[in-house]
Amino acid sequence: MPELPEVETTLRGLERPLAGRTVAAVVVRNAALRWPVPANLQELLVGKPIRSLSRRAKYLLIHFDHGTLILHLGMSGRLCHLIGNELPEKHDHFDLVLDNGALVRLRDPRRFGAVLWAEDPLLHPILGSLGVEPLLDTFNGEWLHRNIRTRTAAIKQVVMDGKLVVGVGNIYASESLFRAGINPKTAANKLSVARCERLVQEIKATLADAIKAGGSSLRNFFGADGNPGYFQQEYFVYGRTGEPCKVCGTPIAMIRQGQRSTFYCPRCQR
Repeated sequence: MPELPEVETTLRGLERPLAGRTVAAVVVRNAALRWPVPANLQELLVGKPIRSLSRRAKYLLIHFDHGTLILHLGMSGRLCHLIGNELPEKHDHFDLVLDNGALVRLRDPRRFGAVLWAEDPLLHPILGSLGVEPLLDTFNGEWLHRNIRTRTAAIKQVVMDGKLVVGVGNIYASESLFRAGINPKTAANKLSVARCERLVQEIKATLADAIKAGGSSLRNFFGADGNPGYFQQEYFVYGRTGEPCKVCGTPIAMIRQGQRSTFYCPRCQR
């Protein structure tokens, strides 16, 4: 599933070619995505200029004067920026055609993605309950410690809770906890302020490194320009079960937490 770094990579790939352009057409080939695509998108968007793009958690937001188009990549989706008249394929469900002939196309084989509309995106039900953004200054060690001090669940599961902090998916949670030297099984309320601060720093650094690398190309993620990310080449623990730790040489372990695989080094992470 594309996570925060992959969505941020997509945002950065689309921001320049979209901002300031006007929508010439909307093409909906399959409205039955995770939620039904609004039937009046053509009426809402054609002839309207795109003012800016942003991201909230794993949602890409395209802002107009009168509202916001909300896009989500789901489990297997990607947004492609196409400058030619490329014929749609089987899983190409949505096109946003621009006034210069280019277009943005949603390709989503599993149809868990979303194309939604909101006059005020912050009031939309899917965005209103989201937690803090991990790359903002408001996400810091004191904030994390204060918000997890009553939580007895394992810290790996807690930092993946999107109502607490958004965008720290399975890959980046495992990698951040390794970098911070924290065992993923540790109860969240057992972490000191200092360890929370270390974890926050490593979450920010891990996400920043992944964004710089263009995300992780697991399964079929590619950026908006069609280029794969390469952060998976830098993994310390994720997907490396039985391989030697890059720091101490201990075999990487894998356990199941909340039906997800967790990877860690038994020696480096306490």
